[in-house]
Amino acid sequence: MAGTFALSDIVARFDGELVDDDGVRISRVAPIERAGPHEISFVSQSKYLKQIETTQAGALILPPEGKALTKRPRIITPNPYLYFARVSTLFNPLPQPAPGIHPSAVVDEHADVAPSASVGPGAVIGKDAKVGARTVIGPNCSIGEGVQIGEDCLLYADVSVYHACVIGSRVILHSGCVIGSDGFGLANEKGRWVKIPQTGRVILEDDVEVGACTTIDRGALDDTVIEEGVKLDNLIQVAHNVRIGAHTAIAGCTGIAGSAKIGRHCMIGGAAMIHGHIEIADGVRISTNTLITKSLNKPGTYTSALPFSEHGEWLKNAVHMRNLDKLAARIKELEKRIAEIEGKDK
Repeated sequence: MAGTFALSDIVARFDGELVDDDGVRISRVAPIERAGPHEISFVSQSKYLKQIETTQAGALILPPEGKALTKRPRIITPNPYLYFARVSTLFNPLPQPAPGIHPSAVVDEHADVAPSASVGPGAVIGKDAKVGARTVIGPNCSIGEGVQIGEDCLLYADVSVYHACVIGSRVILHSGCVIGSDGFGLANEKGRWVKIPQTGRVILEDDVEVGACTTIDRGALDDTVIEEGVKLDNLIQVAHNVRIGAHTAIAGCTGIAGSAKIGRHCMIGGAAMIHGHIEIADGVRISTNTLITKSLNKPGTYTSALPFSEHGEWLKNAVHMRNLDKLAARIKELEKRIAEIEGKDK
């Protein structure tokens, strides 16, 4: 079968313990409930191991506690989810168009595009821009003057990279994302807004991925910096002069205000809001819909969003929340009176 892998080939690449290999060749990965005889699936948590009783998958990726629960060919590994990610990448490599510049692309004569790079139809590459080896510039991308793009990058269709920004190697930019647009810098003069030139850059270090329609503003004076290995979901706003530490992951619809500094190895849930000019320590986890208004100086999980409830109940709780300050004052007054009474009784 063309385009398939033996389980022994997979284990040779990614390690793991191969058990009961029957010579099956795998053509793709699939969900455990729909996988067929030439597909491989996985179970990452013990509570889902019961699903292997009914699966028709040709092979499984399982944690050690699942080893004895089936006779199907299986790969045993301490982290099945990570193993699945690597196997899925094996079967689904990133697109690699033929090298060259499409006739409809517009490339400035002073731009430097590596011969092994691919520039798609309608793309525009500005003066003094540099595109590294094997990088793919998708259809209708706009690469501004002086932009530097490293090797093995993938820019899907309609990505915009403004002037002077720096993109490292192996960076993935999804459709519609905008790198280096002006930060929201304005001064007020008698009720009118005066624009402040944004003269910094955006720097994306190696192995960063930016989701569709995410926007990263250039710095006002210094640079906006996204460190190596950061993963940004779709529809995120990163304001000017933000710094995001290496290997942090941020889910969709999050907003990060200007000059916030986020540490390394953080995880931020969807629709979180981060105030500007604050610092978040390494290893912090922020729950979805959480509003962070001050610096977080130590790792841990932080949550501010209330769980949903029936609307009538929510209204009642909202009334109580609005009166928390008055309630706290009443409690202090009661504590004072109790102390006075106890003092008289002694």
